[in-house]
Amino acid sequence: MTIHPTSQSQLSRRLFVGAAMAATCTVLRAQDKSTLPPVRQITRGPGFHWFGYYDKLQFAPDNRFVLSNKVNFEHRSPTPDDVIEVGMVDLHEQDRWIPLGTTRAWNWQQGCMLQWIPGSESKIIWNDRQQDRFVSHIMDVKTGDKQTIPSPIYALSPNGQEAVSCDFARVADCRPGYGYAGIRDRYFDDMAPAETGVTHVDLRTGAEKLIVTHQQLARTGNVPSNQIGSKHHAYHLLCSPDGQRFIMLHRWTLANGGRLTRLITTAMDGSDMRIVIPNGYASHFIWRDATHILSQSKEWLGNDQWSNFLFEDRDAGIIEEIGKGVLDSSGHLTYLRGNQWLLNDTYPIGAQRFQTPHLYHLSTNRRIDLGNFESPVAYKGEWRVDTHPRLSRDERLVCIDSPHGRQGRDGRQLYLIDISQIQ
Repeated sequence: MTIHPTSQSQLSRRLFVGAAMAATCTVLRAQDKSTLPPVRQITRGPGFHWFGYYDKLQFAPDNRFVLSNKVNFEHRSPTPDDVIEVGMVDLHEQDRWIPLGTTRAWNWQQGCMLQWIPGSESKIIWNDRQQDRFVSHIMDVKTGDKQTIPSPIYALSPNGQEAVSCDFARVADCRPGYGYAGIRDRYFDDMAPAETGVTHVDLRTGAEKLIVTHQQLARTGNVPSNQIGSKHHAYHLLCSPDGQRFIMLHRWTLANGGRLTRLITTAMDGSDMRIVIPNGYASHFIWRDATHILSQSKEWLGNDQWSNFLFEDRDAGIIEEIGKGVLDSSGHLTYLRGNQWLLNDTYPIGAQRFQTPHLYHLSTNRRIDLGNFESPVAYKGEWRVDTHPRLSRDERLVCIDSPHGRQGRDGRQLYLIDISQIQ
């Protein structure tokens, strides 16, 4: 996702090289190929493959199978009639593709929320559309048994028994590229409806309950520059590591065509709401632990530029800036190795539009680039391919989406980066 303005992101990138040279750190530049870890392509045509977002379980518990979406076209928005395949790659059998099902509820940035269910050895879940409603399927990949629950999911709790979700039809209207085609927002003309918002989903029974409404979000706390015509929605949900709370981004439109965003947490039943980032500037985030959140924001601690800030899970809970001038300020973040390291990436940089996944060691302020992956110019906007780096369960491999293969002729495909030797 791209929350902060493009112009600011470009400025941050232009300043990066100078800031990194000034910082007290060691940066292994991606141009020095002798320092780069091995990379392996694991999907190929016919068809294009990608997974999507960075905060979901893509690898099986034993790291043998890697989930993926498969599509037969690129470079346009999905239509209600577009059906894609979901499947997995068998890393132990020459990267064999194993089809598992299909879906009509998907987008380029996050796929169909395909992921392994936490705590299960063999069950996965993904979203779909059946007639006039979004649903989700739970499948046991060993037995082939499948059940359908009458609601979609967004983020799963670590207990594997519950999830939180949002109004994907409204998201499709408010943030093209993140919702699903095929169902119109029932409250299109209502700027902050009380009938829709964030829901809790019981994966065992399929029961769905509205727990935070769009109206509630629009009326809670200070909503900067909120106007009569501001349209509100909530998405980008992520459950805490202990499963007690979840994050949401509350976004609203401005008269000039812009948008502002607050980062909010609540308990899993929607109670105890905390506005962690209230100033309207919130972007990519990740839980560090059950009480701390790393998020990109600005106008904190005297820094008016976009950067990575650590917050406590409380109202306006700013603590410290992380990796200033070294850790990219617009990438997709994941903690690893006991929260001593961060995995991150960049958007396309320079004339060659290189995307650079990287590791960052917090205690030494050290960045290690994992490669330069070219993103051809055709991959922009809604159907861009962010690398969205994702960890294997044993944290030895990173999987990315990238269209760089054979100068872009392979289209979007999955690649593995071996980080097991990096210390």
